[in-house]
Amino acid sequence: MSLNLMQSILNKIEEYNRIFIFRHIRMDGDCTGSTKGLKRILQLSYPQKEIYLIDEQRSDFLAFLGEDDAPVADELYAGALALVLDTGTSDRISNKKYRLCKEIVKIDHHIPVDDYGVINWVEENRSSTCEMIAYFYNTFKDRLKMDAQAATYLYTGMVTDSGRFRFREVDGDTMRLAGSLLDFGIDVDTLYANLYMQSFDSLKYKAYIYKNMKISENGVCYFYVSNATQKKLNISREEASAGISAIENIKDSLIWIAFIENDDKSIRVRLRSRFVTCSEIGEKYHGGGHACASGATVYSKKEMEALVADADARLKEYKETHGGWL
Repeated sequence: MSLNLMQSILNKIEEYNRIFIFRHIRMDGDCTGSTKGLKRILQLSYPQKEIYLIDEQRSDFLAFLGEDDAPVADELYAGALALVLDTGTSDRISNKKYRLCKEIVKIDHHIPVDDYGVINWVEENRSSTCEMIAYFYNTFKDRLKMDAQAATYLYTGMVTDSGRFRFREVDGDTMRLAGSLLDFGIDVDTLYANLYMQSFDSLKYKAYIYKNMKISENGVCYFYVSNATQKKLNISREEASAGISAIENIKDSLIWIAFIENDDKSIRVRLRSRFVTCSEIGEKYHGGGHACASGATVYSKKEMEALVADADARLKEYKETHGGWL
């Protein structure tokens, strides 16, 4: 099935002379790596085509991967192909000018909810969209070109979205594809330094998390970070959200949640779990994602408490009906 979809996507790419590539809001390593990686592959493979990646979002964490393209006139979108990567629903596409394009192709690894493309290639069991793009390249490498730069982009997304190859979606294909990217000569020392070196302020933020985290009756660990606290600790919204990883290894806590206040007073939710499927909780609170990694948004402390209560009930049910989870 995926071979037919990939062939259809390649046909679309070869049909259009102008292509725009899009990603999701709240950019992360996978949406950034997959879009930059695919753009580089297409530029190398079809130098005569116009390939644009335009996104006004900024990420300090991913700044080492380089800038995107400068904005262009709206007229250039007309008649172009839109390739939307790593974005489950159309409302989460960052650059809303995707609507101006003639046709849309969706390439994604989230639970399928919104088939907004004329072609929708979705593999929810893949560890990342970067893995899908690596697979796409390997399938058609007689017609496509790759270099170390493109491989670095894709490997970055594979590493970050798989939790350094620890999550359940990682399989033999994931590792073989990662290995094929490494063969292009990725500078892994520099890459991992950029991804995982921490500032002194980041370490102080972790201390804040450990001091202020809470745990529910059945083991849901969570913390809340207000705008004022983010400013006091001198951390960006992105760094605040990344704090979810600080509480991922607490014994008996199979669900952990970060609540991060936004400038508009809405609260970003990062919901993570081990063994327990929690995607329906994310969907209930204006979000969604994967079985064990979802995002959501709540709009009050009361709604935040309701989400924790739902997660606690889900964890209670799981512990009562499953054994052998440590």
